[in-house]
Amino acid sequence: MTEDTADSETGGRGPTRRHLVRRALALGGALAVAPFPAGPAKAVPPPRHPHRTLRHGSPERAGLLPDHLRRLVTDAETFLGPSPEHPWYAGAVLLAGRGDTVALHQPIGMAVRYSAYDAKTDTGVEFPAERQIPMATDTVFDLASVSKLFTSLLAVQQLERGTLELEARVAAYLPDFAGAGKQDVTIRQLLTHTSGFRAWLPLYKAPSREEKLRLIWNEAPLSPPGTTYLYSDLNLISLQLVLEEITGHPLDALLRNEITAPLGLHSTRYNPPAAWKPRIAATEDARPPWSGLDRGLVWGEVHDENAFSLGGVAGHAGVFSCAWDLAVLGRTLLNGGAYGPTRILAPESVELLFTDFNTAFPGDEHGLGFELYQHWYMGAMATPRTAGHTGFTGTSLVLDPTTDSFLIVLGNSVHPVRTWRSGSAPRAVAGNNLARAVPVRPARGRTSWFSGMATAASATLTLPALDTTGSAKTKGTTDSTGRTGSTTADTGGRLRCALWWDTEPRSDTLFLEASADGGTSWEPVPFTTVRDGEEVREHPTGSVTGWSGRVWHRLHADLPGARRLTLRWRYTTDRLYVGRGVYVDGVRVESGGRVLFDEARPTDAARIEAAGWTPSEN
Repeated sequence: MTEDTADSETGGRGPTRRHLVRRALALGGALAVAPFPAGPAKAVPPPRHPHRTLRHGSPERAGLLPDHLRRLVTDAETFLGPSPEHPWYAGAVLLAGRGDTVALHQPIGMAVRYSAYDAKTDTGVEFPAERQIPMATDTVFDLASVSKLFTSLLAVQQLERGTLELEARVAAYLPDFAGAGKQDVTIRQLLTHTSGFRAWLPLYKAPSREEKLRLIWNEAPLSPPGTTYLYSDLNLISLQLVLEEITGHPLDALLRNEITAPLGLHSTRYNPPAAWKPRIAATEDARPPWSGLDRGLVWGEVHDENAFSLGGVAGHAGVFSCAWDLAVLGRTLLNGGAYGPTRILAPESVELLFTDFNTAFPGDEHGLGFELYQHWYMGAMATPRTAGHTGFTGTSLVLDPTTDSFLIVLGNSVHPVRTWRSGSAPRAVAGNNLARAVPVRPARGRTSWFSGMATAASATLTLPALDTTGSAKTKGTTDSTGRTGSTTADTGGRLRCALWWDTEPRSDTLFLEASADGGTSWEPVPFTTVRDGEEVREHPTGSVTGWSGRVWHRLHADLPGARRLTLRWRYTTDRLYVGRGVYVDGVRVESGGRVLFDEARPTDAARIEAAGWTPSEN
């Protein structure tokens, strides 16, 4: 998956969340007042002050661990240097918080460093030192595709007001859109990138707005609508045209009147005025062949060629903003659509942003406009309800309702040229650090065992060899003479512990294994887990992966009988991304009515062998 270019959850047992949301839409497109289902990943309870506003404060006030917030900054600073060959960005502004507290708001590097790019030497031509501008907390960035979120919010507002229908055909609002086989494309498919549109078209080559639109009208889908996920700028450009048609207002006026003015986002707009230029991070020395247009250093104007050719106002790109304004927007959505006295969306509407409509396309989870559960840039903040978006210029916004936390990383990663950066490592690393800053309290006592969050790793937590050949009486036996009595039989043992896990699905896995031959061979140990208020879950393969709700589960496992049975937890990760990791606590093994091992006993705890696991207070 690039940034700017399964089965249903119920396994066939009932309606998917998509079906439930569709049922919740009343005729005419108005939203029903009943809450939308949250699905398997439940958000934290609504805050006591749902309209709360942001303020700066300490990590402790935010309920975050200060060391990991500091590491968020130091790790981000490493990408100012070769990563691996060139800086990933010239500079960035980092903002992280939880609840109503912004606990980190830190600029690093330079907002304006290069005047040009020298393609022959693959180097940046720097401005004189006195003309370079360092990043500041209020630096304004070209958000690139993060702009799509604003267009999506404007569309959801119209759904709420009944002027737009989620399942309506786009051609019902724009008759010319029906050409080339697009007559059945719906508003939902635009918002979830399932329309079949290709990723983009060089609209900037068309000399007039009318001819640019004609390219869209004449564009045929690459696949039948609703059958494939394909991220496309054309979806949000089309949605812009719908919004302007049904409201009678241009998109920039809608943004100002419906979102930025009500929320007081004074540094968020299309086409920033010239007076803002000293506050704006520069982007690219835009010249062919890497750019479609020959513009020189782009600074204070939209970077995206299509958005530029559309006058700077486009549904897919063009919005400029700063970290604080994006944090206010994020807090508004985490509040359920309100900030202080201002409400821009109903809570039921906000649920549409955090609800996966793409259950037919695992790995491409998507709410209305918002991407969900994407480890590649959310890092360990990713959950089935974590929502966000990235922008080609180096920007990103991540909202995790499960922990009520938010992260904004705004970088100028195409300064001086787009070819210097690849991947999304700084965003994922920042997400890992903020996720790690949210404490996981031990289930019992002061510490629990933590697997860590390293990539391409294998960590083992091993108990000492135990004799699990405990015996128990079995009544009602009969011998060969017909006499009855009782005998004894080996029953093996039973393991109990508390388990907490959140891993990258399918890629990172925790295994429970046993060996009866001193570790020469290992066999999986099936187990069950249960959390309060839910049914027991079977794990017949002796393993877990993915999302567990970020709460403690009680684990039980029947163990085979052996004179020297060794148990271990083995956690493996791939080389790309990680989740929040695994915690194990309160390990206890019994057999035949005897306690063979109890982690609460210091002598037993001292016999655990940990390779890659560490005792953690949080």
